[in-house]
Amino acid sequence: MRRSVDEHLDVVLGRVRALPPFEQSLMEALGLVLCEDVVSGVNLPGFDNSAMDGYAVQMADLAGASQEEPITLPVVGEIAAGRSEPIVVTAGTCVRIMTGAPMPRGADSVVPVEWTDGGAAHVRIAQQPALGASVRRFGEDLKAGDKVLEADTVLGPRQVAVLAAVGRARVRVRPRPRVVVVSTGAELREPGTRLGDGQIYDSNSYTLAAAARQAGAVVYRVGIVDDDPKKIMDTLSDQLVRADLVITSGGVSKGVYDVVKEVLTKLGTIDFPEVAMQPGKPQGFGVMGDDEVPIFTLPGNPVSAYVSFEVFVRPALRKLMGQMPYRRTPVQGISLDGFNSPAGRRQFVRAAATSGDEGWMASTVGGHGSHLLGGLSRANALIVVPEDVTAVRAGERVELWLLDEETG
Repeated sequence: MRRSVDEHLDVVLGRVRALPPFEQSLMEALGLVLCEDVVSGVNLPGFDNSAMDGYAVQMADLAGASQEEPITLPVVGEIAAGRSEPIVVTAGTCVRIMTGAPMPRGADSVVPVEWTDGGAAHVRIAQQPALGASVRRFGEDLKAGDKVLEADTVLGPRQVAVLAAVGRARVRVRPRPRVVVVSTGAELREPGTRLGDGQIYDSNSYTLAAAARQAGAVVYRVGIVDDDPKKIMDTLSDQLVRADLVITSGGVSKGVYDVVKEVLTKLGTIDFPEVAMQPGKPQGFGVMGDDEVPIFTLPGNPVSAYVSFEVFVRPALRKLMGQMPYRRTPVQGISLDGFNSPAGRRQFVRAAATSGDEGWMASTVGGHGSHLLGGLSRANALIVVPEDVTAVRAGERVELWLLDEETG
């Protein structure tokens, strides 16, 4: 079975469903998609209050005040934030007031402390404020009944701020997907252990777990499972109970020891197409278990696994969370290098991209081999070369995916 990149992605997105919403506390909801319109139940501010440390006054008492001829008023009290004192400002008096403190009755303006000598019993004021100066009025920001946020908003720090300000402790959001990551291969060993002949450290499970976590998922890295069909099936079956999505790497090509493909093909719910892309041609996708948990079986070469995550898994995670757009939004840039590309395949070339006065510029890093992690570690972009382009010349315009961008 052979598919184009777009055909395979359509299959993936057609099978993945957004997770049902549930209530989360505000901090747990950070970065998630709101599933309700939020209406304020309070007015903001809830009372007239001071925007400055200073003195609450009647503006008319300070007509003509200047540095040369300051006006002195008696201070009849003090109000701090969080307190409401039964103090009245009458003509010819003032009250010392702190930022956020409620305005006393009778006062119509606030004089910043910087315009005064800071007196406690009497204060000299060197400037007349405008009427209502430095006063935050009741309900000037939000009125009770105003819509604060709309459904489908991604909650960032600013949105969390307004939710807390109107008193919402919990909101309905789409949860973070629970992602299980498994590496397969008898040759793999954990970092920090000693390598034997023919053995390598497992980088794929760390790469994929980190990428899934960066995309917003809760990640369970199971680690290494060797090329034993029963162990692979038992491990995957055991993990389904805590998974909204499963990712494996390795064992999906045409080799004798590509056991993942051998085992999962028998289920009849997972396809193993060849996708017209480089790197990452061997792919597997389908569902497992009674809950039809999506499973991605990615190639074992490290760069192939990472690129496959970017092209297919990341959009699936964004759909699970209800985050639009699902696909990365490309930008246009200039390739500073020339290189060839295979006919009939969409190539994803590792690149270091910078932005300047002339827009985005991208230099290729490392080679094109799907095992070359050194170049991948220096890349912050992928140059996406269409299937019908066989050569890119230095100075030509290309499509770029910026890998460090948090959104689409």
